[in-house]
Amino acid sequence: MKNLTFIIAGGLLALTTSCKTPASVSKATVQDTPYQNLGLHGKIYGAFYQQRAAEYEALCLQAYNIAKLRLDEALARKSEKPLAIVSDIDETFLDNSYYAVERSKTGKGYDQATWEEWTAKGIATPLTGSQEFYQYAASKGIQVFYVTNRKEQERAGTLKNLKKYNFPLQNDSHLILRTKESSKENRRQDIAKNYNIVLLLGDNLADFSSLFDNKTEAERSAAVKSCADDFGKKFIIIPNVGYGDWESSFYHYKYDYTNQQKDSMMYNAVKANP
Repeated sequence: MKNLTFIIAGGLLALTTSCKTPASVSKATVQDTPYQNLGLHGKIYGAFYQQRAAEYEALCLQAYNIAKLRLDEALARKSEKPLAIVSDIDETFLDNSYYAVERSKTGKGYDQATWEEWTAKGIATPLTGSQEFYQYAASKGIQVFYVTNRKEQERAGTLKNLKKYNFPLQNDSHLILRTKESSKENRRQDIAKNYNIVLLLGDNLADFSSLFDNKTEAERSAAVKSCADDFGKKFIIIPNVGYGDWESSFYHYKYDYTNQQKDSMMYNAVKANP
């Protein structure tokens, strides 16, 4: 009887031990840390929203519908100069979220060389409603200027992309790329010498005015409030959760932070309570 008891007890102990082993291994393989490369993984989550959310499509349509309304109002007014709109390209009407996904999946972020490889392909896709809006503007005789911080060596790929999706280009000079400075103010002023700019479209505040150039987060917020009447009237903004000066200003326009430093800064900046 004692032997039988010993055997049963031993068997139960063995079963208990074998049941616990997978659980302990499973726990050991899960890393519970807040620092999970938020910067890169966040790009994928942003792209997930941009590529798949119907709400994002609705936001784009809302922006272009308002833009069309403002164009019609401008056309009804007299103007001494020809009418023009000034538009950014990337994430204003072309979706480049695919580039962000490809980079993030390999554990890397943006760099100029791989970005230029991407733009050379000319395959970024139109945001919902964008083709109809820009084609409508051109059909009404409004001059469409594309003011972008893509560089001159990206001209061929950019033209290829515009033509692929029938975005109007009334003159090659209407595609204005970055030469030296990243600020678009001088380029906008050059256009304004000969045209009445009735509308500006962009995904970044600096697409609208020099008031937003290289400003801190607090200064950007204050500038937005000072221009409150312009949004939806002359400034049409498209949401971009992937990148922009909203991100750069948070890092004080410093680009040498490590991924872990960025993660720590972001993690500590967001609030769990109002």
